[in-house]
Amino acid sequence: MKFGSTSRLALVAATALTLGTAISTPSFADKVTLTYYVDDNSTTVATAEGLKAAFEAENPDITVDIETHPAGGEGDNLVKTKLATGDMADVFRYNAGSLFHALNPTQNLLDLTNEPFQANVIDSFKPVVTEDGKVYGVPEEAAMGGGILYNRKIYADLGLSVPKTWAEFIANSEKIKAAGKTAVIQTFGDTWTSQLFVLGDFYNVQAAVPTFAADYTANKAHYADTPAAQKGFEHGEEVFKAGYLNADFASAKFDDGLRQLATGEGAHYPMLTFAIGAIATNFPDTVNDVGFFAIPGDDAAKNGLTVWEPAAVYISKATKHPDEAKKFVAFIASTKGCDIRSAAKGDTGPYLIKGCTLPADVPQAVKDLLPYFQDGGNSSPALEYLSPVKGPSLEQITVEVGSGIREAKDAAALYDEDVKKQALQLGLPGWN
Repeated sequence: MKFGSTSRLALVAATALTLGTAISTPSFADKVTLTYYVDDNSTTVATAEGLKAAFEAENPDITVDIETHPAGGEGDNLVKTKLATGDMADVFRYNAGSLFHALNPTQNLLDLTNEPFQANVIDSFKPVVTEDGKVYGVPEEAAMGGGILYNRKIYADLGLSVPKTWAEFIANSEKIKAAGKTAVIQTFGDTWTSQLFVLGDFYNVQAAVPTFAADYTANKAHYADTPAAQKGFEHGEEVFKAGYLNADFASAKFDDGLRQLATGEGAHYPMLTFAIGAIATNFPDTVNDVGFFAIPGDDAAKNGLTVWEPAAVYISKATKHPDEAKKFVAFIASTKGCDIRSAAKGDTGPYLIKGCTLPADVPQAVKDLLPYFQDGGNSSPALEYLSPVKGPSLEQITVEVGSGIREAKDAAALYDEDVKKQALQLGLPGWN
């Protein structure tokens, strides 16, 4: 397993076991086995292992078996296939927002609206796991920002300031390149990581065109005919053409990107802030050398953050053990669940479970993130939480743009065609 996860899992398991003690040892015949399906990211697996250990300690009559799938598009297809064939695990972890809607929740998922554990969930999260007025999930992790993780030592050595405009970001990148460092790290070996310049730029889109999300959902606005929206594709094209990328950008994986950033090989990594936990685990001596800032737009006065809601856990409607599955989900949506996540991933952002707090000594990048969420901060949910429309091929399209294979304007038009598939599947008005 990656990230040196053997020691990490031992720590998580030890933490988990302090949270619950088995009262008795039931007979084998009394046990119920639940399956829990998660992506194979090592910190996600570490969280799942910790939840399993603590939950089983408190519930000796229930065993949790963890199953994994690849991240990105391949994993999405596996989740949808398992749901469509009735072969889904009892409980599974998956995105909230637009991708959740594509799962046909009313047909495939167990309604959790009236479960007592929903009282633990902060109300602002519930709309992103709601369809037709029914709530189907609870948050599995902390809220995230989408932007730029950056190496603070490189910035200090070169006398750079955190950019508040895209022009300033490019000027910084030019100086970093001139100093012999990788200015922008990309990791297209994991295709999902290629999307951040587009998806993380949505705060700037909304600042320029406040009605974009509604018009986009109604098929009245598109990436190709909205200059502010097309800029995310242009950013990927620009950094490639400027020669800012790491030499191995086409094959590098997420883990490689974190290593290059933490060790100072590269200065900027477009990424979600959940990655802070992996840096803290694998590069504890340099974790505070990594900071964070939102993807800057054209106007420094309007600088702000695109926010990702946490991934959620859901229960398959096909489960044969609904009561035990609800018990496991209730454990996840508790302060004990937050403790397990912090032990596995570190403290990466604000939790959306009541009673879950962050310590004062969080990593520097988390300190940089939190002001965007606090009073006076500027933030907007990512488009996938304001619209159910998200095309399935974005990560392949952004790889092409970021690799110089396809021009930004053509990529925006191609993505506009791609989103039609989901819009038609959802039966949204205005798309026929």
